[in-house]
Amino acid sequence: MTALHLRAVVLPDGAQRELWIHDGRISLEPVPGASTVFDGGYVLPGLVDAHCHIGIGSEGPVELDEAAAQAEIDRDAGTLLIRDCGAPIDTRPLQERADLPRIIRAGKHLARPKRYIPYLADQLEHEEQLPAAIAEQVEYGDGWIKLVGDWIDRSVGDLAPLWSDEVLVEAISTAHRLGARVTAHVFGEAALPGLISAGIDCVEHGTGLTDDTIELMAQHGTALVPTLVNVENFPSFAAAATKYPAYAAHITDLYERADRTVAKAIEAGIPVYAGTDAGGGVEHGELADEVIALHRVGMSAEQALGVASWAAREWLGWSGLEHGAPADLVCYDADPRKDLTVLRHPERIVLRGNLMS
Repeated sequence: MTALHLRAVVLPDGAQRELWIHDGRISLEPVPGASTVFDGGYVLPGLVDAHCHIGIGSEGPVELDEAAAQAEIDRDAGTLLIRDCGAPIDTRPLQERADLPRIIRAGKHLARPKRYIPYLADQLEHEEQLPAAIAEQVEYGDGWIKLVGDWIDRSVGDLAPLWSDEVLVEAISTAHRLGARVTAHVFGEAALPGLISAGIDCVEHGTGLTDDTIELMAQHGTALVPTLVNVENFPSFAAAATKYPAYAAHITDLYERADRTVAKAIEAGIPVYAGTDAGGGVEHGELADEVIALHRVGMSAEQALGVASWAAREWLGWSGLEHGAPADLVCYDADPRKDLTVLRHPERIVLRGNLMS
């Protein structure tokens, strides 16, 4: 493997530094014979999409070659670490490919019959099966479990929780005992108190957060991945729900207050991370738009960069640009702290020590 050399302003510390890359790792000490591939500009630890679905397309599950193509799109946009937030296909073969982003798999969504998108989840006939299903998914995944916390209940015509509080306590305790973290899809309000009180580690979307549940999340240290680019689809969800006017009105209200909701969560000190929900209703490679949206609702530019790079990597157990760390990094000609749209145009991408572009 050819040794590489870079000279740039390295974020987050903002200092001009030289980096060498050898045998897939970063060195802060010179490596003889290294080829200079970037001189000037800015370098970030590889970007992180903390809510992404490799293996889901607009019509549902996709073949493995299409899933690989999705991952390539994310990689070419600078996303080098993906927390795959539930996939209906086995993407483990993609983890073996050195040219694709690193994928942290959450296994399959866990839901109840007719309470999620068809073919995307393991549907449990009885909620008492949830702890055992979580134990199975821990063996199958990479340390994350994905629950469907709420979904439309056709009997009431609106969003409603899928699980009782008692089952959630047992299920989440099971995951923690086995060394896994748990996250949940939640659009509405009603499912949040039970999930947070049961010790869930993260909430996806969280559009139904209230002042009380924001305070509860802050007390528990629960993380939030708001997927603001996907929330932009809520009006289309409402328009398609002609049979369920209560749901349509509810999802419209959630959409209209989404920015304020996320802003309150940020102000409360809740750990918030960038995720697109790519796969299905959101195209892959759109992480820059999510970073811009987080800035719009109240994060500083540098904070928004961090929750899509160095801070997100730390949260997920991955290093940044330290000596000896895996060499996953993205280079830009201009300072993304001054203009977040710079993220749309990476100049160089290094993944596992290999120059991708």
